[in-house]
Amino acid sequence: MTDGTITWLDGGVATELQRGGLSLRAPWWTTLALNSEARREDLRRIHERYLAAGADLITANTFRCNRRALDRIGLDGAGLAWMVHAAVGVARAACGTGRARVAGSMAPVEDCYRPDLVPPDAELRDEHRWLATELMRAGVDLVLVETMNTAREARIALEQVQAAGGRAWVSFVCGDAGRLPSGEGVAAAAAAVERDGAEAVLVNCGAPADAERALAELRDACSGPIGACPGIEDRGPEDRWTHVDRHVPAALSPDGFADLLRGWRDKFAPEILGGCCGTTPDHLAAATGATP
Repeated sequence: MTDGTITWLDGGVATELQRGGLSLRAPWWTTLALNSEARREDLRRIHERYLAAGADLITANTFRCNRRALDRIGLDGAGLAWMVHAAVGVARAACGTGRARVAGSMAPVEDCYRPDLVPPDAELRDEHRWLATELMRAGVDLVLVETMNTAREARIALEQVQAAGGRAWVSFVCGDAGRLPSGEGVAAAAAAVERDGAEAVLVNCGAPADAERALAELRDACSGPIGACPGIEDRGPEDRWTHVDRHVPAALSPDGFADLLRGWRDKFAPEILGGCCGTTPDHLAAATGATP
């Protein structure tokens, strides 16, 4: 279970990029923050603000750095790996000589909310192997396999991180009733990846009520560390899985976010907490008690 110690993750990096005026749309998405020195400096400052807000682990901006997404930008082969290493380098520079660790982000190779687009196993192994290998070469401390919408892709991504010599946490996106977009129950998916060797199992990106239901199921299904990074954008249920190319304000204030996570600590004793879409350094600081 837990000794009461929390590992604090960061919050919504894409949220902060959009709040700063960066347009995030296909094919670049968040990798646009890597394509100039000025934008990399902006990204580094976002990481630094999350560190000042109390983050123990920050996530390198590799969410859209899988080979499929980078191919669509039109980069040559050498440029693909460069993006991964640039993202990790910016995160490392933000950490400096401090105690914080850096996680590489490994997302679905297609759309996070479209399980119908998940490719066949052979393609998944090939593409996740490439990113896992580059993340290990770049020197991340662990890989956060995140926003997974099927157990199948989550398990293959985890497998490839392990094959590359890395360690991984696995995080699922959940809707209501504790189910992934694929319809699979989060408890069964979590138990599967924990058996496969995931060092922690989390949920991310879901609305607070959905994340709370999922946390309860993780606590029952898992023997190791669990966690949650809820999304708190002010959206209705009809558009919560829809990308919009603008900053969406948070539905919860920083104090409201802190109260939410405090309640989860009391109910479920999670070992890992942070934020996803809509959260800011102010939200994290309220939760950790930091004074950024």
